Amino acid sequence: MTEASPWWTPHVHADRRPRLMARNRIAAALRGWFAERDFVEVTTAGLQISPGNEAHLAAFATEAIATDGARKPLYLHTSPEFACKKLLAAGEKRLFSFGPVWRNRERGPLHHPEFTMVEWYRAGETYESLMSDCAAFLKLAAEIAGSKRFTFRGREADPFAEPERLTVAEAFSRHAGIDLLATVSADGSTDGAALRAALDGAGIRSAPDDSWADLFSRVMVERVEPNLGQGRATVLCDYPVSEAALARPSARDPRVAERFELYCCGVELANGFGELTDAAEQRRRFGLEMDEKERIYGERYPIDDDFLAALAVMPEASGIALGFDRLVMLATGAARIDDVIWTPVAE
Repeated sequence: MTEASPWWTPHVHADRRPRLMARNRIAAALRGWFAERDFVEVTTAGLQISPGNEAHLAAFATEAIATDGARKPLYLHTSPEFACKKLLAAGEKRLFSFGPVWRNRERGPLHHPEFTMVEWYRAGETYESLMSDCAAFLKLAAEIAGSKRFTFRGREADPFAEPERLTVAEAFSRHAGIDLLATVSADGSTDGAALRAALDGAGIRSAPDDSWADLFSRVMVERVEPNLGQGRATVLCDYPVSEAALARPSARDPRVAERFELYCCGVELANGFGELTDAAEQRRRFGLEMDEKERIYGERYPIDDDFLAALAVMPEASGIALGFDRLVMLATGAARIDDVIWTPVAE
């Protein structure tokens, strides 16, 4: 097999350049969109005390060396979320961050260890407003790239069509024949045995030591996600509370939270929340996430006490993170995320 030429080889770069230039134009258009709506662009520090406290996120670890030689562990952030929420606590009303984030153990057609995230927040506004933002971004990216359809691996979607709104429970029922909320109690606790039985009935494999969260993820990956965002984008909303560590519970149903994800062509593009502002509850959830991380991966990350202090005074807000490279991929018809990154990380 002939080894592929490096990305910097002139003929390879010439092939990649049209998509990279489209990337630049889309980035400029998004910044313009935010500016027209009085959002402030912020640049947050990449080095943080905690990289985030979600069980399945893996961070890049490093350390700071003081002038006296003392060493302190630090991490490259997996999201600018903690820093952005501190700025909301400081008094910012509408802000966005447009920059690199780092996630370890991730490399493939849709994953890159360093990628660009667009994250934005609206103080005093509901998370439904973020759904409208997402629909606007799909149209804007398509217009800038000159694309009438988004495509990925044989799936297509119309970026100009209004996204469908689908609850997670509806998606489980439609695509797997599973009554998900029958396995979730009013206090948010989950019944792993009941969900395992439902998977057995649907012909989906499970392991004896799978937790409820493991089973939930398997149904999502195998049955739900491949069917989302076909024909038009899908806003998948009302996640079970246990799967929304940073979102507040829904006023309509305490079993679910104000969390949604945007899918297009089966690809997850964005993850949004009606933000949790209860610092004590957030600490409890972080503890549970880190317990799960330790169970699976044998490690845990520090909890940023400064973030929790800020959360206690943060106003009600909604916030969302969008994978910019994936949006460019779909808008330009790229097959891999590396095709729309100017200088991919060496493998």
